[in-house]
Amino acid sequence: MHLQLSVEEQSALLRRGKLLEVATLGWNVVGVIVLVVFAYASASVALLGFGLDSLIEIAASTVVLWELSGTGEERAERALRLIGKAFIALAALLVVTSTVALIAPHHPQPSPGGIAWTAVTALVMFQLAAAKRNTGRALDNAVLVAESRVTLIDGLLASAVLIGLSFALLMHWWFMDPIIGFVIAYYAVREARLIFAPKPAALDS
Repeated sequence: MHLQLSVEEQSALLRRGKLLEVATLGWNVVGVIVLVVFAYASASVALLGFGLDSLIEIAASTVVLWELSGTGEERAERALRLIGKAFIALAALLVVTSTVALIAPHHPQPSPGGIAWTAVTALVMFQLAAAKRNTGRALDNAVLVAESRVTLIDGLLASAVLIGLSFALLMHWWFMDPIIGFVIAYYAVREARLIFAPKPAALDS
């Protein structure tokens, strides 16, 4: 049971939810630039994949904000399907680049900067996910609650990249970098399947 909220309380919570989405977008926009720079410097497939994933997450969060603003559902659905196709393309790219990285004589270099960024990103995403979940539940808003799970997964993905890069730096296990690339590819396929999964038919009342 949700307590009845006043109009002012609902407006304040909705503004908070939108601000949390904007904060997520802003972090990912900066993250794409930072990750591409670190990925280029270290030849890291994991950082490149996480950067491309952040780019797709920017589009996904934009669609959520679009829907919260009351824009037409049909256009939002088309945009989501385009995002699903982008996830498939990302998975294919990562499978190829990770395979090449495993068999190529040149190995990725350790990336302390990439480790630091993914560590901070994981903490930020976990905090944003909790705040979105709490706000969505207070509003009884399924969209915000669902988006909180997407943000949580982004934090878990950052944690996976962090672990892989840390092993590469501390243990000299260079092969962990392309392996994390395969992990991100799996995640991308999973997200695409969720987007393209048939929606349950509405029950007749």
